[in-house]
Amino acid sequence: MSDNSMMVIAQIGQTLDGRIATVTGQSKYINGQDGLVHLHRLRALVDAVVVGVETAITDDPLLTVRLVNGQSPARIVIDPRGRLASNAKVWQQDGVRKIWVTSEDQAVFAPPEVENLALPLTDGQIDPKNLLQRLQQIGISRVLIEGGAKTVSGFLQAKCLHHLHLIVAPIVMGSGRPSFELPPILHMDQATRMSTSTHVLGNDVLFACNLRKDSLVL
Repeated sequence: MSDNSMMVIAQIGQTLDGRIATVTGQSKYINGQDGLVHLHRLRALVDAVVVGVETAITDDPLLTVRLVNGQSPARIVIDPRGRLASNAKVWQQDGVRKIWVTSEDQAVFAPPEVENLALPLTDGQIDPKNLLQRLQQIGISRVLIEGGAKTVSGFLQAKCLHHLHLIVAPIVMGSGRPSFELPPILHMDQATRMSTSTHVLGNDVLFACNLRKDSLVL
């Protein structure tokens, strides 16, 4: 891959029964320390980390690099209606680039150090392909999609992912929030099949899935 090409990777931490949070939204922490270190390593390797507004509100994450050496990436929140509060942790003033992605029809007042990227909506949502093209235009070419299920699923469905890292913890949660929010299929030949390698991360198992051959070329 050349330096000017786009690389998009999504990361999900889930239980054995495919849950990323309880019914109340609690998710800290499903994965063990080695799984968390892997997540921070991914953050250190990309230009920007992307989350949806629900994750930004529910988890109030920092999205910084803390468990490994490396610089924190730009922080991007997809928030079509401009719901995220100005005191959210992702907006902390630390000199790291921050981008608030909203609908072009939604007026927002961005906090200090926060850029507003206004985009048109497609079926009420920010189009992943359009967002990635705009990010590439402003110098962001390596992107980590960190959550939540709706956001990761949107990029997967749009065929905008090159890699998916699924870290499975040896936990059975029962009812909870699922890892993906995708439309149903009628036949198994419609399922997305991936080339996958597995890696042990302490008590967790990483499924490193390669979707490059099916991914959208931007």
